[in-house]
Parts: sequence; structure tokens; C-alpha cells
Amino acid sequence: MSPGRPDRPDRAAGRSAGVPGAGRRPTGAPDRERRADGPDRERRTPGGSERERRVEDRAPRDGRGSPPAGRSRPARTGPGTDRGTGRRVPRQRTGQRRHAPLPVAAGVAAIWAALVSYLPVVAALALGRFGGPVTAPGGALRAGLAAWLLGHGVPLPTSAGPVALVPLAVAALAAWRLARAGVHVTRGIGARHRGSAWQVAAVALAVGIGYGILGALAALAVGPAGPDVPPLRAGLTLAAFATVAAALGALPATGVLAVLLPRVPPVLRDGLRTGMVATLLLLGAGAGAAGLAVATGGSAAGDMIGAYHAGVAGQAGITLLSLAYAPNASMWAASYLLGPGFALGTGTIVRATEVSLGGLPAVPLLVGLPTGPVGGLGAVLLAVPVLAGAASGALLVRRTVRSGGPEAGGLAWRPLLTSAALAGPVGGVLTGLLAIVSGGSLGGGRLAQIGPDPWQTAVAATAVLTLGALLGVVLTRSFFVARGRP
Repeated sequence: MSPGRPDRPDRAAGRSAGVPGAGRRPTGAPDRERRADGPDRERRTPGGSERERRVEDRAPRDGRGSPPAGRSRPARTGPGTDRGTGRRVPRQRTGQRRHAPLPVAAGVAAIWAALVSYLPVVAALALGRFGGPVTAPGGALRAGLAAWLLGHGVPLPTSAGPVALVPLAVAALAAWRLARAGVHVTRGIGARHRGSAWQVAAVALAVGIGYGILGALAALAVGPAGPDVPPLRAGLTLAAFATVAAALGALPATGVLAVLLPRVPPVLRDGLRTGMVATLLLLGAGAGAAGLAVATGGSAAGDMIGAYHAGVAGQAGITLLSLAYAPNASMWAASYLLGPGFALGTGTIVRATEVSLGGLPAVPLLVGLPTGPVGGLGAVLLAVPVLAGAASGALLVRRTVRSGGPEAGGLAWRPLLTSAALAGPVGGVLTGLLAIVSGGSLGGGRLAQIGPDPWQTAVAATAVLTLGALLGVVLTRSFFVARGRP
């Protein structure tokens, strides 16, 4: 045995005697020999207890060395420390964010939406130089405000009569930005994915009030040297416009739409979706027909733009003005394909079987108007609305196959036909509403009536889209059943 450690057996003797486990250090035992030989040897009190030695080993070391011999460092207590070791631990974050007040968030979002929708309008008017006062910077700004108000449905009183033909491109841009404002305000106040209808109403009303105040201020700014727009009417019109658009953006952002959709019967939900798809396809067909008509009369449109002698910037402004009314022309062309047609003045009509026109404004967008009844291969275009309805019915069947099961033969006739039958009235109502907003007046007298008749267009769209959707469902389902797989 070692003279310094009389209580320790000899490892060599244990190995020679064949004692099991002899010569091996017990698991967890401190290596006192290595600590004694190493440079970081710790000084311990010979009479200290085992508990004091353990506390001393756990105590954190600072840059000045080990704790004093024979004395253990007490464990730290209090917030930010670990009770077991006394070591400091990082402060945990609660994860809560500070949210903006609703009036502040709604006001900022409304101002940004107004700026984004106003700047393209004033740029187009400044480039086009329509009229003498518009050439001045102040005149361009006031004319831009007037056109911006018109894009939201506010009539502009003039000496020749009210101008109420809304440029739907401006209206669509403003509605999109206000819907995004509803999303941003929902996130800003911390109402995202809360599923509260009250928060949707609060967000929509707050954005609507802020936007209405901006509309009233714009009417006051236009008044001194432009159309005398009543500020109260302008404020109420823009407030209603913004409230509806912001609600459409806040509904999915708050999660209310995800809560309400599963409660709607599947047949009704599929019918609403198919009707909206059919309406979009019909508008796309109208846009294609209008673009084709303008393209065929491209030389006349170029001569008309050159007759203004406005230079390159002026020609760009005239082109932007035509693009602002391009969605209106798409709806008029869709009504032409459906059959009722549209009017370009009092006592005029443009339909597939009859064309009666008078004097028209010198606008390049109108060079593609037909000069007489359609005939020959042009009659094929009248089948486009039916094909739009058939395409929506085919998409209904494909969507049902993807979500209903692996076998196409499991599709039942009754829910498919019911959804297709509901799609027609839904498309008819939406088409009638679009016919209302796409029409208007350009003063009094002969141009007091422009656009399609809403009732006739809605009835025709209901009949045509219902027939097309049913036809598409029957053909597509029969095809899937014949193939025997989805």
C-alpha cells in the first residue's frame, strides 16, 4: 500500500490475486491522482464534508481562480438564476408583440391605398394633356382627383350633364388595394386567424371611415376649379366602397371565411364556385372578342391617335385612358355575345342581329365596333358563352373527382347536376351586377345611356350558363366513367 494513502488497496496485488474488478477505478469516482499531478489542482479542506465538496465543485469559477479552500460558494437565488446550480440563465421571451391601435392602422392603410390608386390616374391625365388647365401641375392634380372619384362611382357634375361612366380599371385597382388594406390592418391589430366576425366588421368600418374622409377631402380640393362634387356624397360613396372591399380582404385574414365555408352545404358551395368560374370565363371571352375587334381596326385606331397631335406623351396618355375603360368594353362584348348587346347613346343598339349607331366620341377603343349584323363565320362567336359554361361544368367534375374519391364511377348524378343548375343563376346575378357598373353616362342628351341592359343581360347569362354547365357536367362525367379511372 502507498504510504500516503493507507486505506487504498494495491491494484497490482488485486490483479495478481485474481479478484474480479480489482485494478479498475469505480465508475464516477474522482481521479484524485490525475488532479494531483495536473496544473489545475484544487485545494480542499481535509475535514470538509462531502456535501461542501460537491457544492464547491458546482460553483462557477471566475477569472481569478477557484473558490477559497474550506469554504463553498452559496448558490444564487432570485429571478434569472437556476435554483439547482445558481447559474444565470437567459431571460425567456414571452412571444407577445405590441400591436398598433385600430385607428392608426386603418388610417395608414387607407392613405396608402388611396395613393396607389390615384398616382396612375394623375400620370395618365398629365401625359394626355386633356384640356388647357390640365397642362398646369395644379390642374393635373385636380383633374386626377376628379377622375379618381369617378373611378369609385362618384358622378361628376358638368355643364353638359353628369359624367357617370366609371373606368373599371381604376375601380379594380382601388378595390384590390383596399382588400389588401383589410389584410394589413387585420395583421397590425393582432386579429389574424382569430375567427371573429366582430373584428372583420371593425376592420372594414375603420378602413371605410378613413377612406371616406379622404374622399370628402378630395371633393373639396376639386371644387374650386373643377366639377362641383358634393363632399358628403363623395365621402359616403368612398366609405361604402372601401368598407365592402376591406371586408373581402379581412374575411380570409381573420379566418372567418375558413370557419363559414365548411358550414355551407357542399352542393351550394360547388354551385357558387362554378357560377363565379363561369362568369370569369365569360368576361375573358368578352375581353378576347373586344381585343380582336380593336386589333382588326388597328390602322383606324392609329390614325385616330395621330389626329390628336399630342406627341409621344399625349399618345401614351390616350392609350392609358383607353385601357382604363378596357374592362367596360369587355363586359359590353360579353353582352354582345350573349345576345342582348349594348347601347352607345340614347336610341342606339349594338347586337348580333342589329346595329344602330350615331355620332361617337373619337376614342380608339371604339374603332372595333361592328357596322352591321353578324354573319358567316362570325356566328360561331355566339357559341362562346355556352362553351364558357361547359368549361365551368367540366372543372366542377374534375374538382369533385380529386376530392371525392379514387373512382370516377362513384360520382353521383344528383349533386353534380344540382350544382351545375345553381351555377347558372349565380353567373346571371354576377353578370347583371357587372352590367350595371360597366354602364353610365357621358353627360346629358344623346350620350346619357351607355352600356348593356342589366336585366336582359342577367336573364340571358342565366339561361346560357345553366345550359353550358349542365352540358359540361354530362359530357365530362361520361368521359370519366368510360375511362374507368379519375
